[in-house]
Amino acid sequence: MAVFKDLEEARAYFQGDRFALENGVVIDEIGDGSSVCSLILTDRCRNAEGRVMGGAVFTLADLAFAAAANNRHRPTVTQQVSINYLSDARGGKLTARAACRKDGRTSCVYNIDVTDDLGRDIAQFVVTGFKV
Repeated sequence: MAVFKDLEEARAYFQGDRFALENGVVIDEIGDGSSVCSLILTDRCRNAEGRVMGGAVFTLADLAFAAAANNRHRPTVTQQVSINYLSDARGGKLTARAACRKDGRTSCVYNIDVTDDLGRDIAQFVVTGFKV
């Protein structure tokens, strides 16, 4: 059962997640155990080599997890993360799609796939969440 009544309520709740939002992450969709978030790639997302910084990808995936997990049980926090960076982003936008794999009594596991707008797989993020 969803905690947020709609996308606007979820966005209002996550206004407190200032690091992600002030760096351009947007919650685009929210469902029961799922979410979609995006990030337009600007110069502030790039490292000294001009590539998308790993921290930008991580932050996008982490907010996608938070939106999806907290729509099932609030609060749920990140307990452990594994991220595989698969490709360098070449497009102008990243999208993270979160899906619940396991929803237990005190913990949960989510997979988040990050792609760019050219269809490239950018990262695979697996997170174990703890239900506070």
